[in-house]
Amino acid sequence: MQEEKAQSEQRDERYDAQTVEKKWTERWQQDAALYAAEPDSTKPKYYVLEMLPYPSGALHMGHVRNYSIGDALARYMWMNGYNVLHPMGWDSFGLPAENAAIANNTPPREWTLRNIANMKSQMKRLGFAYDWSREVTTCLPEYYRWNQWFFLRLYERGLAYRKKSKVNWCPKCATVLANEQVVGGCCWRHETTLVEQRELEQWFLRTTQYADELLRDLDKLDGWPEKVRTMQRNWIGRSEGTLVEFGLDGSQSKITVFTTRVDTIFGATSVQLAPQHPLVEGFTANDGDLRSKVDQLIAEQRKAKEVGDIGAIEKHGINTGHFAINPFNGEKVPIWVANYILMDYGTGAIMSVPAHDERDYEFAQKYGIEIRRVIVPKDDTATDELPFVAHDGKLINSGEFTGLECDDAIKKMSAQAEKNGFGKATVTFRLKDWGISRQRYWGTPIPMLYCEKDGIVPVPEKDLPIILPDNVDITLTGGSPLGRVPEFVNAVCPKCGDPARRETDTMDTFVDSSWYFYRYTDARNDKEPFDSAKAGYWFGERGIDQYIGGVEHAILHLIYSRFWTKFMRDLGLIRNDEPAERLFTQGMVIKDGAKMSKSIGNVVSPDEMVARYGADAARLYSLFAAPPDRDLDWQDTGIEGIQRFLGRVNRFVLRNASRRQSQEKALATILPPEARGLQRKLHQTIKRVSDDFQGRWHFNTCIAAIMELMNAMYGFEESLTRTTAPAKESLAVLADAQRTLVLLLAPFAPYLAHELWEQLGEQSNLLKAEWPKYDPALAKEDEIEIPVQVNGKLRGRVVVPADSSEELVLERALADPKIVASLAGKQVVKKIVVPGKLVNVVVR
Repeated sequence: MQEEKAQSEQRDERYDAQTVEKKWTERWQQDAALYAAEPDSTKPKYYVLEMLPYPSGALHMGHVRNYSIGDALARYMWMNGYNVLHPMGWDSFGLPAENAAIANNTPPREWTLRNIANMKSQMKRLGFAYDWSREVTTCLPEYYRWNQWFFLRLYERGLAYRKKSKVNWCPKCATVLANEQVVGGCCWRHETTLVEQRELEQWFLRTTQYADELLRDLDKLDGWPEKVRTMQRNWIGRSEGTLVEFGLDGSQSKITVFTTRVDTIFGATSVQLAPQHPLVEGFTANDGDLRSKVDQLIAEQRKAKEVGDIGAIEKHGINTGHFAINPFNGEKVPIWVANYILMDYGTGAIMSVPAHDERDYEFAQKYGIEIRRVIVPKDDTATDELPFVAHDGKLINSGEFTGLECDDAIKKMSAQAEKNGFGKATVTFRLKDWGISRQRYWGTPIPMLYCEKDGIVPVPEKDLPIILPDNVDITLTGGSPLGRVPEFVNAVCPKCGDPARRETDTMDTFVDSSWYFYRYTDARNDKEPFDSAKAGYWFGERGIDQYIGGVEHAILHLIYSRFWTKFMRDLGLIRNDEPAERLFTQGMVIKDGAKMSKSIGNVVSPDEMVARYGADAARLYSLFAAPPDRDLDWQDTGIEGIQRFLGRVNRFVLRNASRRQSQEKALATILPPEARGLQRKLHQTIKRVSDDFQGRWHFNTCIAAIMELMNAMYGFEESLTRTTAPAKESLAVLADAQRTLVLLLAPFAPYLAHELWEQLGEQSNLLKAEWPKYDPALAKEDEIEIPVQVNGKLRGRVVVPADSSEELVLERALADPKIVASLAGKQVVKKIVVPGKLVNVVVR
């Protein structure tokens, strides 16, 4: 046996991943239905989906990590007998294509479709198991015609409307800029040209109509990360409070503020407006000095938004010299403009109560504004601390409301405001209606017409799709590119037959990604967006079984897709309330201390990794290097280690491939100790990998467990060389172990697994081979070894019963002589026990 092993090691010194993967790539591509979901099946269904990518031109290892997670899960579910839907598509409209087209002098369509072909080729080479028969490409008319169809349905129900809104305007380009095109307050194409704020007519979708439901239904999404639900709750931002109208001294105008603490209104010593508030325009009309100061506040605000930290902005303000009138006591208070007040939050105006609000207090101290206390503790406890923000106090210095407790005062003051016509109790939301107009070329044309006689007229459904024209010059400045295409703009009004003008705005690309996963269920339907019965099968009552994508999409994409789902439900197209039952947000891939990104230039190309190490190694490393929900710090040395592991697996199985069926059936209940030990390790590994797929998704520990099993198999094989005539039961255990090893490896390293499956003489399709089962009695881990750290550094290990309590683990760890020595003379600050994993003692 030793001679056989030596010959095999010499013959297979290095696993030739390129040859094996080329063989299986060609074989898989010959079977177009290999990964296809079954149209009519009695199996339980499972819909697993990774968020569709923007076709930027090439994948990087951040993509590979995301798709490897979903692919492993899809393969695991196939092996567990499910009818799996695992599709892929392209979020292919958007501003980057226009920018790239300008830079490369290539039409956006040509540039985009070329990138799609390249990225699709990369995905196939990486072995991702996608049902390509369901592929969607959002920039093609067969997809975006249904964006237009949905827009008409939204318009019919009053959920799509047009209104004036502030936009970024470059005076040199003479066009609207997306937020991404504003860099340091200037135009991205004209670095010294300050961007202005202008009001233009824009199309909006009434997402606020679903605000209550969007907030309430977050409680249903217990399969979503809590951090995502919290981010959405904060974005929706439901607040119960009071709308109050302050008068404008010397004018009939009113300033509406929303406050959750109307009980403090007698302590309001100023009113503060957002720089973009309509009244500010009037205040600055004939005051150039005030105008320039307001423009400076706007620039400060814009810079803070660009870095995503408006809450930490240094607070600046300007006294306008105008006064507001408090409707509760008739007092005049000065009107200020402040850079921390946002026009798109609340009403764009606040009453400032510095004695009872930390932000107002800071502002008042800076500018010498009066600080007037109107709330004290209910029990009359003396306190000089300001600001005093407690909700359980009582009112002082508040006219007829003095002495009331806060909650009671809020109710009575809200009622008085409504009775006297200057306010009312209300509920507001931070969530605003979704502005979908884009003055860009590369997007879905909005299917609306403008007629002098009939006004705004929807395009008849029979005329859809409104095709986006080719050969449009997008390099010129001055308005929407579509506005310069007469054959597109000029149309006929379907009501009166007179000339009409087409809408030249295109839709926000978040429209494309708000419903694409429904189209996957019926991707070739040319009569409707999708067949409701087909979508009903895959979505059921709860939505996609598992959705996977980055946490950066927690707000916009996921809120918009939830809104779209509820709208489609109300249309009767679907019966589920939410798009996905479970959501997983993977960590980023970090290189050189930053998120892997083409713009930063720290991208690791999967093509290079595949060429050097093979696709299996690239996939396996992306799953092994860190838990999938945490950031992965890319290290080339790590993937080299994975490559060596795959080589060890390959050599072992090829060397022992002849030990198959007959010996597997000879398993006995009484085994030699070494064989019994390997058998236990095998069943423990099956349990660990299976449990991780069904629970934590810590695929790094799955792969580590498979590596440990491989080590045990090598050790057992070595023990057999010391036996003249190994028992057939021992050989059967080894044969069973190597067959199971291949099955366990299949979701993570499909190329090598398929090759070894064939080498073992198996005739079944490994993609849908039965997942191994474990014997609970054999899988029980009687004892486990726990690493013990001091301040994060390994100082020892303790062996404890597998079902030990945290208290017992900690007791054993602190009694270990090595740990006792490490703690000598130090103060223990904290003791951390990660069940079954480690102990960390923090000292100083």
